Amino acid sequence: MLTVFFIGDEPGNYAHAQQADTAAFARFFHAMLRRGVLIPPSQFEAWFVSAAHSAADIEQTVTAAAAAFREAGAA
Repeated sequence: MLTVFFIGDEPGNYAHAQQADTAAFARFFHAMLRRGVLIPPSQFEAWFVSAAHSAADIEQTVTAAAAAFREAGAA
């Protein structure tokens, strides 16, 4: 499981996580979607990786995320 928060450092609790930039997350979400990767639409939901995902699926996700982070203004 993982999730992405657009905040300066790792959020240690819910109150800190609420300070994250939700507009940047929305840009990231849509950038991922345009690249064919569907992630949960809220930064407060977890992504799940499972045995059903191939190495190619994971590589596609990593590649899409790198571009989406740049597009969202977070890299």
